Amino acid sequence: MTVPHRPESRPELRIEALDASGQLLGSARVPGDQDRAVAVAGPFRVEVAVSSGQAAASEIVLGVVNQDAQPFTGHLRLAVELSGTPDPWWLIPGLFYGENRPEACDRRFPRFEVGANDPDGMVSDHWSFRSDRAATPAVFVWNDHDGVVLLTSETFACGLTGVGFSHSGQTATAHVVYPYREAPVTYYGSAEPRPPERGRYVWQPGETVRLNASAGRIGADRHGYARVLREVYEQARHTHVVQPWMPIAEAADVAGEGLVRWHYDPDPGVLLETVGFDREVSGQDGLRVDRQAMHVGWISGIPWAYALLAHARRAGVASDDQRSAAMKVIDFICANLSPSGTFWGTWYRSKGWSQSWTPLKGGLHARTLGEATLFLVRALELGDDVRSARPVWVSAARSNLDVIRARQRADGNLGSVHHAEDGRVLSWAGASGLTWVAALAEADRFDDDGGYLAAAVRAGEYYAQFVDREFIHGAPEDVDLAPTSEDGYAAVMAYVALHRRTGEDRWLDLARRAADWMLTFRYTYNVDFSERSMLGAYRFASRGADQASPSNQHLHAYGLICTKEMLELSQASGDPHYRARAEEALACFRQLVAREDGEVNSYRGMITERYYQTSCFQPKGMLLTLSHAWSAGVLLLGCEQMLAVSLS
Repeated sequence: MTVPHRPESRPELRIEALDASGQLLGSARVPGDQDRAVAVAGPFRVEVAVSSGQAAASEIVLGVVNQDAQPFTGHLRLAVELSGTPDPWWLIPGLFYGENRPEACDRRFPRFEVGANDPDGMVSDHWSFRSDRAATPAVFVWNDHDGVVLLTSETFACGLTGVGFSHSGQTATAHVVYPYREAPVTYYGSAEPRPPERGRYVWQPGETVRLNASAGRIGADRHGYARVLREVYEQARHTHVVQPWMPIAEAADVAGEGLVRWHYDPDPGVLLETVGFDREVSGQDGLRVDRQAMHVGWISGIPWAYALLAHARRAGVASDDQRSAAMKVIDFICANLSPSGTFWGTWYRSKGWSQSWTPLKGGLHARTLGEATLFLVRALELGDDVRSARPVWVSAARSNLDVIRARQRADGNLGSVHHAEDGRVLSWAGASGLTWVAALAEADRFDDDGGYLAAAVRAGEYYAQFVDREFIHGAPEDVDLAPTSEDGYAAVMAYVALHRRTGEDRWLDLARRAADWMLTFRYTYNVDFSERSMLGAYRFASRGADQASPSNQHLHAYGLICTKEMLELSQASGDPHYRARAEEALACFRQLVAREDGEVNSYRGMITERYYQTSCFQPKGMLLTLSHAWSAGVLLLGCEQMLAVSLS
């Protein structure tokens, strides 16, 4: 719901001129009640025009002129302050969440800490980033009494823009900068930071450069970002168009074929996690780059075997090979439970069944186990014929559900890492147990005494604190306690499942809040790629793709896992926005799918895990030339879930 814009709702603006090294040359202020002003800062004369309306943030147009006689190489920075803020809470969508990296997190990437100055450790009280790292180039900051936001676009005439913030004493400052600056260091995906980087633009004498931004006060509720980002999405969706390469049913066919052709190995019945695009390339050890391993959930295993089985049942007799492959994968996993009664974490060709990707010896990750169990429960709901033909599946599902329910802590926490041998909970940290909420809530067929639902409700109440805090973290095995888009997917699936089972409005509200948080990772614009890059040459449209996490800054398709839940949330809440966002994600990832051998420098049905939309891990515009089982599987799942709704 929109509310009338009030002139006092816009914070005071500060315009700053920086030289190429970042040194402040001059600044000027524009009071929040002025819609037009002229500001002089360093060599810049800036005409400021503010458009008042009903939007949460006022539109700002800057007419910037270098009034010196000589060209100027430097930056213009626009900033807003929030005073009375000893301990700020930050949000740069997809990029920075609160402190961003909890102190106990083993993975190193940018972290905020009041008064900190440890660039080598990537801990600082000030950060600045290139805008294409953000799902929406915006900086939000809150204290206990108020909140402000400053937004811009990815590029202007001066090139790539930047977003960032700083904190000093009692004042938190959000900024956008033209062109971008990265400071105090540059993060490139590794624990070792790179030196600061900056964009370069020469402001010619007398030249007028027009820049746009938006700023507003949004109140103390951290969830206030939702209205702002929805407005940005609505404005951008008409100009940032996504054109899928194929219809949904065809994409499902291609993904299903690719999953079996490239990832399925019938001996012993696994979905291999990665397969190289180039079938002639070998790794450094002389072996192919294909990863000879299978997780039971997450990046391989039961979820994608379920998607394949659902596809085969819909497609009919022609998909017998896919049906057989899916059944064999689930058979193999269910027949090999760990001594503690849950699934194992990972199967390796070289050593068989083993633990998850955790440094805790013998550890099995709760999210991976929960996701495998959830989709096993769903596979058993495909028909009486499945349940009667596969009693080992029923036994495996019950074993996993019973064991996890028995380990639940009194406060509802389901544990994050479990020991494979003796069942001890090795870690209770984070919210990775959220996926078990959905598994327990959906297991109503096997819930003879209501115990599964009771456990799901207790866990739902416990994990609600993460949703309310706007900081959900711990879902992926390889990112430790960082906030990730995958935490958002798990939360949406959990709370939609609880609402479906109970009909209670509390769960619907938590599902909505979780979905809004999840969507902070979703790109609201199409990144500007060089036409010489792979993504630029194919005109890849990034709107609808998600930043994996602040630690893993690349686009991925895992958000398709909750297509069903987003559609259901839209229906239950009466809000078409959630359906539209599910549809845009599915449209986005029906791009760059090889329909024939040789397309996208790969083979039919190969689907990458990573699209590099910024400078992290690889140069912007590149594509990871590995097909992942989960990438094909999640596209297949999203297609089947969308088709199920369309055909119902």
